[in-house]
Amino acid sequence: MDHWQRLEAAILGKQTDRVPVAMWRHYPDEDLDPDKLTAYMLAWQEKWDFDLLKFMPSGTYGVEDWGAVSVYRGAANGAREVIKPGVARTEDWLSLRSLDVREGSYGRQNKALAATAKALGGKVPILQTIFSPLTTARKLGTEKLFADMRCAPEALHHALRVITEVTIRFALDAIDCGAHGFFFATQMASYRFMQAEEYEQFGCRYDLEILKALQGKTRFNMLHLHGEDVMFERLAQYPVEMLNWHDRLTEPKLDKGSTIFPGLLVGGIEEHGTLIHGSEQEIVHEVRDALDQTQGRRLMIAPGCVLPVCVTDEQISTATRAAHEYNV
Repeated sequence: MDHWQRLEAAILGKQTDRVPVAMWRHYPDEDLDPDKLTAYMLAWQEKWDFDLLKFMPSGTYGVEDWGAVSVYRGAANGAREVIKPGVARTEDWLSLRSLDVREGSYGRQNKALAATAKALGGKVPILQTIFSPLTTARKLGTEKLFADMRCAPEALHHALRVITEVTIRFALDAIDCGAHGFFFATQMASYRFMQAEEYEQFGCRYDLEILKALQGKTRFNMLHLHGEDVMFERLAQYPVEMLNWHDRLTEPKLDKGSTIFPGLLVGGIEEHGTLIHGSEQEIVHEVRDALDQTQGRRLMIAPGCVLPVCVTDEQISTATRAAHEYNV
């Protein structure tokens, strides 16, 4: 089987020649340069030959063109930190205007993606990373978002509509540049941040508008639920083929998740725990345990989120080999 056949079969729960595997990591500061990002993406896929390539732009690319400033301060996962919000006052939400997604930070991401897609020639599915509008809004306004969500909802809705429209145009441009689908990340669908009704109002309606715009235009889309206490059952209803969450840190576990979500589960590895600090035997055990939970079907072995930047080739190799040697 090639990567495409393996993923398509796994999504449907059919027999595969081996368990699909994918992992991804950030390249702090280097990922701000599209040529360097392209080089890193190509080198990563050439080294590991994963079953899909999750494109890895900076996690703050979506707010820079609206004035937010971010820096990398050594976070273990390679993430950048917003040090100057793009939205400082409540009325700033109303000033948010549309962007040209082929210019600025947005434009750089798809420039890098286009070069990567051309070099790979369709050998492996490529998923561009996009963020839910509410996630982007939080990065724009940081913690101010929560007060404005409850005290100035119309101002926030204005901004969310603008962000949604820009995200859709960016995604459609990414498809033109060679993306086969999207890694759609929400960092806000957690009961630690809000009630389900609030996410329905400020999250789901905009998430689904984006996913609807992509229907029929992509091969695979993956939803990523970031954090703990996630709203799994609600978002498992989204029209996506793959679902990734921190299954080693929060409910549901893979076995229960497989009864809720009908597509391909993506996870099984605790990237900041066992993968980094465990022995070879412990890493192998964790991978096998994940596959045992799902009987080796409808699961792609992957981290719950981005790998730590300190991860070693040996650790990645151990996890990958354990998945490939599993008897499906």
